[in-house]
Formats: sequence, structure tokens, C-alpha cells
Amino acid sequence: MRDDSTFATAAACAEPVSRYVDCLGRELHCVEWGSAWAPPVVLWHGLARTGRDFDDLARVLAARYRVICPDTIGRGLSQWSPDPVADYRLDTYARLAAALADALDLAQLRWVGTSMGGAIGLVAAATTLRGRISHLALNDIGPELPAAAVERIVTYVGNPPVFDTVTELEAWMRQAYRPYGWQSDAQWRRMTETSTRRLPDGRVTLHYDPAIAGQFRHHPRDYDRWEEYDSLRLPVLLLRGAQSDLLPEAVAAAMTQRGPRAARVDFDDCGHAPALNVPPQINAVADFLARPGEL
Repeated sequence: MRDDSTFATAAACAEPVSRYVDCLGRELHCVEWGSAWAPPVVLWHGLARTGRDFDDLARVLAARYRVICPDTIGRGLSQWSPDPVADYRLDTYARLAAALADALDLAQLRWVGTSMGGAIGLVAAATTLRGRISHLALNDIGPELPAAAVERIVTYVGNPPVFDTVTELEAWMRQAYRPYGWQSDAQWRRMTETSTRRLPDGRVTLHYDPAIAGQFRHHPRDYDRWEEYDSLRLPVLLLRGAQSDLLPEAVAAAMTQRGPRAARVDFDDCGHAPALNVPPQINAVADFLARPGEL
């Protein structure tokens, strides 16, 4: 494991570059860190989030990797889908991920995904990017979801809050995303500012298409992915928040015994999902990515 001095030194290594890529007729936005000639690693965010959630992890990894942080279609600065029923689902996200990898000339890549981003990586590693993803880190996500957790997610994602000020939105985010664990005031502010869009009436809301919640209504079994998980033949790291309601203990335990037999790391001070913003979490990811890529 790396000590905090290594973390602090690496944290000053890179500044991001923003770019837009046409993928299957949809424009995806991504932020890149590090050298274009370094081994690539894709960091893919959760359901209603953006690629900027990974700023702290990306800054550290950029000392060794070309780090690519996309906004999923319908989130952040990526295009909102003109066909949400067809596009807002894991199979389409996996196809878009492969198109992005092709557009960026990524013959091989490592993948770190939080929640939905992990599910996209799982599906892509089993299908559209099979043989091209060498390492798969799943942050608080498994091949099945508890119904109660899904209902909680759909309730807030499908009805994003609206506020008069960004300060009010930040207060809401601090409460809604408390399970992420500790974040500094500066990290909460950045998370808020990179998650905000202003409405025509001047108020502010979250930076995603509310139609993304339709995934759970139109494709109710979209996250039932044991078949794909069991087919994987690559190193898998499973990260879990000890208080997670999205990744039950029984599912996490099964993932270490089935398919690729994931290595597992739990974090006691958070739920769904670890923010990957503090040294123990960042170091766990960095150490895994540095391991040999064959089972």
C-alpha cells in the first residue's frame, strides 16, 4: 500500500483536458488526465453522476496512466438521448463504451466503475469489450440489485430537486450523498458545481436527464447480470461500503466465490458508494491496477 506522502506527491501530477467524441451518433463528453501515451484506464461514474466525481482518483492515477472519465449519455455534458427507452440501458451503454474505446484508439484498457459505471464495465467486459478490458474494479455494485435499493434510487433520480441557489443544492447533496463517506468542503463544493444545471426559470437542478430513471421501468431486469459475471476471465476487484444498501453482504460474498472470484476490499466509514477520494480507497484501486492482468 502507498503511504500518504506518495498520495500527496502524485496528487500534483496532472490537469484535465475536456473533449467531445461522436459514438454511434451520440456525442459523449469525457475528461482526460495524464499522458496520451500512457496505459489507459477508464473511470466510469454512477447512475446520476458525472465523470468529474473521479477528479481525486484521476489526479493520482495520471502519474502512471492515461485516465479517461466519460459522462454517460444523458449526464453531465454528454448529449441527452433522443430515444431514452432504447439508449438508457446497460447494453447500449456498453456499446457506447466500445465505440468510445475505438474512437480513442484504446486497444487494451483498465476499468474502474462506480455503481452503474461498474455494471457497464461488467457487461462490456463480457460482451463489447471482451478481451480488451484487462482489469475490472467494481465499486459497490454486483450482478443483482435489492428491490428496496432500486426503489430508493428511482424515487430520487426520477424527480430531481430544484432550488433557487447553488448553496441550497449543495446542502441537499451533502445529505443525499452522505453515504459516499467523508469529503472535504472543497470536494462537496466541486461535486455540487459539476452536477448543476440552470433551468429556464433561473433555478438550479442536477445535471442529468430525468428520463434515465426509466431504465428500471422499461428494462426491469437490466441489472440481473450473473451470467455475464460468471463468464469473466480477468482480475476483478470488488470495493464495498460497509453500510451499502445496494450491494448486500451475501451478493458480495458470492462474487468472491463465483466466476472471476473477485478480490474484495470493504470500507467501514461509508455506504453506497465509496467516493474513491481518500488515500485508503485510492491506494486500493491503484494497487489493483498495477497487478498483472491475467488470471
